[in-house]
Amino acid sequence: MVSTLEILLPVFGLIFAGFVCRKRGLLGPTAASELNRFVVWLALPALLFDIMAHATWHQLYQPAFVATFALSCAVVFVLILVVRLLSGRPLADASVDAIAGSYPNTGYIGFPLCLIAFGPASQTPTTIATILVACVLFAIAIVLIEVGLQTERAPHRLAFKVVRSLARNPLIVSPIAGVLVASVHVALPQSAETFLKLLGGAASPCALVSLGLFLAEKRTPADKSSAPSASNHAASWALTSAKLVVQPALTWWLAARVFALSPMLVEMSVVLAALPTGTGPFMLAEFYRREAHITSRTILLSTLGSLVTLSLLLLYMPRS
Repeated sequence: MVSTLEILLPVFGLIFAGFVCRKRGLLGPTAASELNRFVVWLALPALLFDIMAHATWHQLYQPAFVATFALSCAVVFVLILVVRLLSGRPLADASVDAIAGSYPNTGYIGFPLCLIAFGPASQTPTTIATILVACVLFAIAIVLIEVGLQTERAPHRLAFKVVRSLARNPLIVSPIAGVLVASVHVALPQSAETFLKLLGGAASPCALVSLGLFLAEKRTPADKSSAPSASNHAASWALTSAKLVVQPALTWWLAARVFALSPMLVEMSVVLAALPTGTGPFMLAEFYRREAHITSRTILLSTLGSLVTLSLLLLYMPRS
């Protein structure tokens, strides 16, 4: 139990520090968005590029791990999408709900947590999981939201819009650039290495503080006329349960029973799947002016709930 707390306390301590700083007014109302911009545009891309630029093809070629993580995200996403559509939710809103219940926070919590729990060997699988979440899952959600809103009826225009959105995402471009550097065996200058290490080292603590700042903000729905309701609260609890219980359970079954991954990769994949919902779904809801109360509440509930679920998982899971 002590070792489990030693793993979780630094991670959630940083989140709590950001939360307290915002609540007490030590950091202003724009602190969360500005620090988030630093993480998304500078620190995390530097970390992803650095990891991939020094990775070998043997480390990157993990089709069973990719299939495990991708399928677990996809199955939960589709199940939530179908349930929400059958309940009468519009496609755009159902898509936001689906990604809120299947979008693990690999970029912000995954890297520091897995580094503490599993060591440097976890960085490449965590990067692969981050690419799957930030690229594939995000792209699918964007396509469905765009289709639901019918902003572009021509398929080729919709495809171009999605590709352009992904091509401007630094969390996608940076690891791809790192893979290209690794594939041509280019040795980076020592000054560049130092630059990447300094910038990448700021990614995890700043991301966690930024998440705390985000959770401390009081948020209103994009549509001012839609107040939080009992059904919204119930939906948030359901999405939180799917994220913290269903997704890691499905991931364990796929990793251990279907694809027979090594014990270490089984443990990493389950922990990554058990992470709380990231901030990406809220950003999508805000960008497309969808009702964001369910999404923001799911992020809050899953982050608080993951303190319990991750503690139990790390306590009873036999780490190799």
